Amino acid sequence: MQALRVHTLGEPRDVLTLEDVPTPEAGANQLLVRVRAAAVNFPDVLLCRGLYQVKPPLPFTPGVELCGEVVALGPGATGFAVGDRIIGTPTLPIGTFAEFTLVDADKAFPAPPALDDAQAASLHIAYQTAWFALHRRAALRPGETLLVHAAAGGVGSAAVQLGKAAGARVIGVVGGTAKAEVARSLGADLVVDRHVEDFVEAVKAFTGGRGADVVFDPVGGDAYRRSTKCIAFEGRIVVLGFAGGEIQSVPLSHALIKNYSILGLHWNLYTIHDPAAVADCHRQLTKLAADGVVAPLVSERLPLASLAEGVQRLADGVTVGRVVYSPEA
Repeated sequence: MQALRVHTLGEPRDVLTLEDVPTPEAGANQLLVRVRAAAVNFPDVLLCRGLYQVKPPLPFTPGVELCGEVVALGPGATGFAVGDRIIGTPTLPIGTFAEFTLVDADKAFPAPPALDDAQAASLHIAYQTAWFALHRRAALRPGETLLVHAAAGGVGSAAVQLGKAAGARVIGVVGGTAKAEVARSLGADLVVDRHVEDFVEAVKAFTGGRGADVVFDPVGGDAYRRSTKCIAFEGRIVVLGFAGGEIQSVPLSHALIKNYSILGLHWNLYTIHDPAAVADCHRQLTKLAADGVVAPLVSERLPLASLAEGVQRLADGVTVGRVVYSPEA
């Protein structure tokens, strides 16, 4: 089979190479899956750079989620049959940027029938992350104001859609006119282009001085620091990552004085500590997709031969929605 592999660490366009490698065989409790689509995530960038918390041995194939077709079951694997269409996360070091990969049976879920392969591949990690951030960690309530950073990106666009579905008023912060149009199309009530406008003042004006009840922050750095200037009384800031490149220091005295909460969200821990909640979230997301409430925005569908440049564009912060590896592209 063909796969993109990393032999040395660095920028995606420099280290991802297309190679012919043996097709893997399903081990105990594993599924061998033909990749129908694989969404690109920021962890894939970090994997290439050697900066992700998981460090697979070299060489490895990135790609952390997919929509695929089960082609074989390993010993003890249950719950699926050959031909089933599934979504899920692979077993590294054989990621999803390949023609075939391996998925533990307990990390696989039925693909939502309402979504095509590229959309289904984009639903799992980003929408689960946004769901747990908004509902499990921040307990977002109808009528509250949600501030979403990187609102035109993969996880940010999911947060905008899920925030609206929860009955919140959503403010999306983006960088650039094109991204602003994307955030508006997703349903954001107010879109702020940080290149030309101060989001702190925009949030205060939109909320009559109250501030945002929940801040969804996958960016970190200055985005986090300035969010503390417009957080509401008893507001909640959910920290999801540091796509901006800076891991900020947190002055806890400020959280005390303004009476807000700082919450961390590492979605993969739920697959370990509360897999039943992950399964329930999947059922709820599948229903929202069937009802037409959520639909992942797929901006690029690329073959393996062009995917390294797509991963680099994500690393450079110039993509909107989801970049997806599609064998049919």
